[in-house]
Amino acid sequence: MNIEPIAYIRTDFPEKFGIPRQSGLAASLKGKVVFESKYRKRDALRGLEGFSHMWLIWGFSANQPVTSEWQPTVRPPRLGGNGHMGVFATRSPFRPNPIGLSCVEIEKVQVDGEEGPVIFVRGADLMDMTPIYDIKPYVRYADCRPHAVCGYVDCLKDTRLKVVLPEHLSQKIEDKSLIPSLIECLGLDPRPSFHNDPDREYGMSFSGYNVRFRVDSGILYVVNVSRML
Repeated sequence: MNIEPIAYIRTDFPEKFGIPRQSGLAASLKGKVVFESKYRKRDALRGLEGFSHMWLIWGFSANQPVTSEWQPTVRPPRLGGNGHMGVFATRSPFRPNPIGLSCVEIEKVQVDGEEGPVIFVRGADLMDMTPIYDIKPYVRYADCRPHAVCGYVDCLKDTRLKVVLPEHLSQKIEDKSLIPSLIECLGLDPRPSFHNDPDREYGMSFSGYNVRFRVDSGILYVVNVSRML
């Protein structure tokens, strides 16, 4: 079986660091799915405008495996980088076939325009220019499992950081509509879960800006915002 990208997604993340670990965690995060010329057919999207959400099947294009052979166990970040789990019991990008699956909200389907048709989405957890291999509508009666048991994940706390973005730094961001998404992503704590040094400074690339921050006692402090060169 040969598969090729049908589209690429455009997002605010040129690098992996800072991307939400799952889709939907940063619901305000915007993106758009731009189809390859071969698949720019409005008929292929007929009916999609009636759905609120869809599934993206995509490839971990920026993933660099540590070894040439796949590993049967991985260390999920949310377990602090210490516990080992079977790769098929995790959503690790280090898999035999590096394929991802994300549920995103459909903001609108634009069929006309230079890039059209284009699907504008929210809540994506993908890096800019990630290849999309397929799209399927989210069907509530089949896809929703409210009573599902989620193994070790059920024991993990969904903690979020309080984000302090000083006014003089927020003023450096020209497009103010980016600020809610930035704060939402920072609140998810982009750091590796085993990092806990309040003096350590981190940098996250977001929509053309380099955002520097520190974390201390559950509070993330943005210390600088600058334009990326």
